[in-house]
Amino acid sequence: MTDLLVQNCTVLHIAEDRPEITILPHHDILVKGRRIQAVQPTGQADPSHFRSIIPADGLLAMPGLINTHAHVPMGIFRGLGEDVSIEKWFNEYMWPLESNLQPEDVYWGMLLGVAEMIRGGVTAVADHYFYTDEAARAVEKAGTRALLGWAMFASNGLEMIEQTGAFVKNWQGAAEGRIRTIMAPHAPYTCDDDFLRASVKKAGELGVGIHIHVAETMSQTEASLEKRGITPVQVLAQTGVLDVPTILAHVCGATPADIDLLAKHHAGIAHAPKTYLKLAMGTAPVLDFRAAGIPVGLATDGPVSNNTLDIWESLRLMAMTQKDHAGTPEVMTIPEALYIATRESARVYGQPDDLGAVEAGYLADIILIDLGGLHHQPVHRLPATLVYNMLASDVQTVIVNGEVIMRDRQLLTLDEGEIVAQVRQSMARLAQRNPDQRIQVYNP
Repeated sequence: MTDLLVQNCTVLHIAEDRPEITILPHHDILVKGRRIQAVQPTGQADPSHFRSIIPADGLLAMPGLINTHAHVPMGIFRGLGEDVSIEKWFNEYMWPLESNLQPEDVYWGMLLGVAEMIRGGVTAVADHYFYTDEAARAVEKAGTRALLGWAMFASNGLEMIEQTGAFVKNWQGAAEGRIRTIMAPHAPYTCDDDFLRASVKKAGELGVGIHIHVAETMSQTEASLEKRGITPVQVLAQTGVLDVPTILAHVCGATPADIDLLAKHHAGIAHAPKTYLKLAMGTAPVLDFRAAGIPVGLATDGPVSNNTLDIWESLRLMAMTQKDHAGTPEVMTIPEALYIATRESARVYGQPDDLGAVEAGYLADIILIDLGGLHHQPVHRLPATLVYNMLASDVQTVIVNGEVIMRDRQLLTLDEGEIVAQVRQSMARLAQRNPDQRIQVYNP
């Protein structure tokens, strides 16, 4: 007997090696254990052979979305860092606020963000934050997927690398494989070369990659060139960071030479356009990255610089800002944008053979979407409405690892009321802001 039948849906199929979309109406998805067993026309499967059936008439099935770079627990500070420069955002707001953090704050903040992401069809996240054992506990409870890295600064001392290495080892492959781990030095401007090299050494010992911010703005690149004569991306190359699988957050300050360098390494770029707009950071040259063969994944960044964890919004903004940046609406086409949101995000996340597609053999991370809302009508081109019309609330059902964790908009693993009550009771303490107590200084 097979575990789950998603019956009579429309399946969004995206080719593996190119941005080509096929729409498959009236199809069933057969799930056995954690993986998709088959995708086939409705009527071929005997419903009596399944433990559970989800009638999906009129719904669209597509891969669960992947958030390739976030600081999910930062949702507990949402709204506290508005209308300020990136320098003030770090030095006068975010890093002073984070001096208030206690481990339990990360647990409840992670649950808050994961619940928001489930509701928006995000089934996996590469998260970069503190007290990551607590974040892992939250992911384990929620039933979602995560690639977790404990953020480190050189000011923490080299012993921090050993501490986070223990986290990496303890949680790698936990929660039936839903949790993976990664080393997470913060950035070249907060981690000196020796610290970066030590992080690479530990990553190699543990068989994992590195998740790091780099060249977030062109001004960071210019500062590095002035101080050191090399770009932040070149710093990563010289310290060996690019010699292990790497997620690079942002890279808005990439030079042509940086792009050529990255194309020679196993690095993926996490692109979070709402943060770039909100903090006036400029935009990353996504078209140039992809032309060079560098994979790009969608990201939200944290809920203080973004305010939501809505990947649909990131998708839409990526498409539009790249058109504007190029000066022509004929680039970043709808198929290309959806390819980035699915197949390519899975590649950046590090599981291209498991995630990013609804087809046999892939992990059963599936979302069902209702396109019946007025904002979709009439649906002349289904891919177009996914990129430009979608609301997170259009997601009806979410399946991760073959388990249904939201059905008909009802969360099945989390208590929203409890989560909201817990984060609200800590608001006053968390909102205290003393710049003299910041955890780090932004001085790229």
